[in-house]
Amino acid sequence: MKSLLAAAAAVALVPSLAPAQERDFSKVEVKATPVAGNVHMLQGAGGNIGVSVGPDGLLIVDDEFAPLVEKVRATLRTLGRGRLAYVLNTHVHSDHTGGNAVLGREATIVAHEAVRTRISRERTRRGQTLPPAPKEAWPVITFTQGMSLWFNGEEIRITHLPSGHTDGDSTVHFVSSNVLHTGDHFFVDRFPVIDLEAGGSVEGYLRNVEGVLARLPSGVRIIPGHGALAGREELERFVAMLRETVGLVRQKKAAGKTLEQVKGEGLPEKYRSWGEGHVKTDTWLETVYKSLGATKG
Repeated sequence: MKSLLAAAAAVALVPSLAPAQERDFSKVEVKATPVAGNVHMLQGAGGNIGVSVGPDGLLIVDDEFAPLVEKVRATLRTLGRGRLAYVLNTHVHSDHTGGNAVLGREATIVAHEAVRTRISRERTRRGQTLPPAPKEAWPVITFTQGMSLWFNGEEIRITHLPSGHTDGDSTVHFVSSNVLHTGDHFFVDRFPVIDLEAGGSVEGYLRNVEGVLARLPSGVRIIPGHGALAGREELERFVAMLRETVGLVRQKKAAGKTLEQVKGEGLPEKYRSWGEGHVKTDTWLETVYKSLGATKG
């Protein structure tokens, strides 16, 4: 079982945040894995998708890159022939919202209000100007703190997190199935992406993930933003990494060390493999260093 999960993690941790137009998606497979209760997980080349399948139809959490939307649809048909009723977006990034423009024509898109604001306007990502998404991609139901949907016989509880990965992130808890989708507030055994241009904050991210861990229900299965299906142990390991690496950079910056000095000194050997995903060690150190300089508390 561990080898299968490791293989799944390798697929999901392909550098998934590169611009979609620069990537070849022709060989990507979108695979489904049962999680618990009504819930399944889909993995392709972007953020993991959560799926609720039942008598009310289909509900999905995130929807991958735009070029993969038909592959996502095909995999959904293997799970159930019901109508796709809802698309919940955990945040704005295109590896989680790329399918909105197509799927929003048939399903109701739900997200935090900041997702609608950012996806409907011109924005900057890594120095590039991104145009507004088509209107079909915009959430039509938004919230500020959270909300619940009652679908396929269970409560699906959506909770907004303060600025962390971005300023519009949410977790999705399938209450009866006891499955939590964390969006990009959890990368299994890899350094995370924190989008400072979209209102993200390293210290906010750490507080958010600590809070998620503190409130984690017993026995919950976790669908991470990227990586294999996980549980408490993997999230605890992620939180421990965040605490230690952020603490190290904070100490070094307080001692007057420059970003280049911090990069040169690197991190303890035990974190070498964490930099083998999309976010390399130098990138993680730079993100932490810059964020600590821009925000407090």
